[in-house]
Amino acid sequence: MKYLTFALAKGRLAKKTLSLMEQIGITCEEMKDEKTRKLIFVNEELKLKFFLSKASDVPTYVELGAADIGVVGKDTILEEGRKLYEVLDLNTGKCRMCVAGPESARKQLNDGSLIRVASKYPRIAKDYFYNVKHQTVEIIKLNGSVELAPIVGLSEVIVDIVETGSTLRENGLEVLEEICPLSARVVVNEVSMKMQHERINTLIHDLKEVLPA
Repeated sequence: MKYLTFALAKGRLAKKTLSLMEQIGITCEEMKDEKTRKLIFVNEELKLKFFLSKASDVPTYVELGAADIGVVGKDTILEEGRKLYEVLDLNTGKCRMCVAGPESARKQLNDGSLIRVASKYPRIAKDYFYNVKHQTVEIIKLNGSVELAPIVGLSEVIVDIVETGSTLRENGLEVLEEICPLSARVVVNEVSMKMQHERINTLIHDLKEVLPA
């Protein structure tokens, strides 16, 4: 039997995914060792392999077949735009992708003004403004704290993930528009879905059974 390979986004999401897996009888003891320097973890009995990667790389590994299955946030799936099947919402890591800024920017979002939008997610921002709002904007890609951009006058608004909104409020900003809800998703390589259909479908079914309502 061929190995099924999982790419998991490092950090909290990987831990949550592994605890879900344990509930359906899939374990990987090697991964619990915090000090390990191993990159690939194997469960020989179940013919499964796991590796951890940066979230933004998970869709790449899955699309190109280095992993059969990946677990990553919807924000990363949308931003990376890879060809893969999104098969399950894990209902964890829930938050929202929003347009945020000072209250004064609300008018410019509705009158078709040419505004500057700062974001770590230029693809999502562009898609929303061009294809949903039909508003021409200048998009500025940032890697750090995007909340800074409207405060120092770099942009009128930002597109970013909002969990509680407290960071925005502390900096005099607020959610002006919601783009979409986000959570962790299971994605599958298109070829693997055909070749390993039964195993993957069983796994998805078993995971659905233990998901929080």
